[in-house]
Amino acid sequence: MTTEGAVQSLSIGEVAERTGLSVHALRFYEREGLLVGPVQRTSGGRRRYTSLDVDWLLICVRLRESGMPLADLKHFAELVRHGPGNEAERLRLLDAHRQRVDAEIQALEECRSVIAWKVGVYAEHLARDEAGGLWDPTA
Repeated sequence: MTTEGAVQSLSIGEVAERTGLSVHALRFYEREGLLVGPVQRTSGGRRRYTSLDVDWLLICVRLRESGMPLADLKHFAELVRHGPGNEAERLRLLDAHRQRVDAEIQALEECRSVIAWKVGVYAEHLARDEAGGLWDPTA
């Protein structure tokens, strides 16, 4: 950290630790244009990140973990890099992704409901010591 109030300068290893991304993944994100600003370099060529870079990367991590395609994430980063004036397009992109995530959550909740029902059936039969026919498809 530099002086108080100044932008924090972090190494690639520190950013990897803070974001959960590997050093390799951070380099990939940079190559693919997924960052919203250029990564600064020291006079020796080492990458130096800011706390704003970390904040952005944490958003990227969540978007990827939630299934956002790389192409959509790249497009979102491009929109943010271009600055004000395209907020409606950003909103459309994020809203479409949210709808996909909501649909996936609903599908998983339906799956969990079926699993919970089946667990209950097995638990009940086992508790009554009547589980013999449960595994027999001919019964």
